[in-house]
Amino acid sequence: MRRQFLAAAFASLIALPAAASSGDAWQEFAADVQAKCLAASKDAIVDAKAVVDPTGSEHYGLAILTGKAKGTETVISHICVYDKKTKAVELGSELSSDSVKVELPGSTKP
Repeated sequence: MRRQFLAAAFASLIALPAAASSGDAWQEFAADVQAKCLAASKDAIVDAKAVVDPTGSEHYGLAILTGKAKGTETVISHICVYDKKTKAVELGSELSSDSVKVELPGSTKP
């Protein structure tokens, strides 16, 4: 009886990663990446838009932020990296529209 209980407990632990990768969990993850990346870009980009990789890499959430550089009419982008463990974000350097072309869904302009 004890072995059956231990086997069942172990089996339930194995199933935890599968539950964490449910559709709802990935939507919550992408929403958190988007919110934190947009907040981090507020001093650099006016009305930033984010394109979020739905699942990111093994350790990081990833997004590309695009909009007008603050105080200019120049369209720029930044890559945002979200640490899945700490939930901290960092922005890469400014990328000009000459080096990166981002097409936002449902829009012809960034």
